[in-house]
Amino acid sequence: MAARRYRLTGRVQGVGFRYFTYRSAQRLGVTGWVRNRDDGDVEVHAEAESPILKEFEGHLRSGPFFARVLGLEWTNVSTGPFLNFSIER
Repeated sequence: MAARRYRLTGRVQGVGFRYFTYRSAQRLGVTGWVRNRDDGDVEVHAEAESPILKEFEGHLRSGPFFARVLGLEWTNVSTGPFLNFSIER
């Protein structure tokens, strides 16, 4: 099991990005959370096997239709006690 923290920049708020991320995580079996940041970015904590995280990252890079992802950074982090994926406010 691997865990990554992603930070996405660009037009990623107000375009359904959190719900898109939630649906992608559900389809792939990724656990963790997604939330909007006060600075306009989106932050994601994702846990799954490495090949699944790679596929999930591809979804994050494309985003929903009206999004425009200009940057995606990630770091490896410790795994948490997540049983599902949630949208945080």
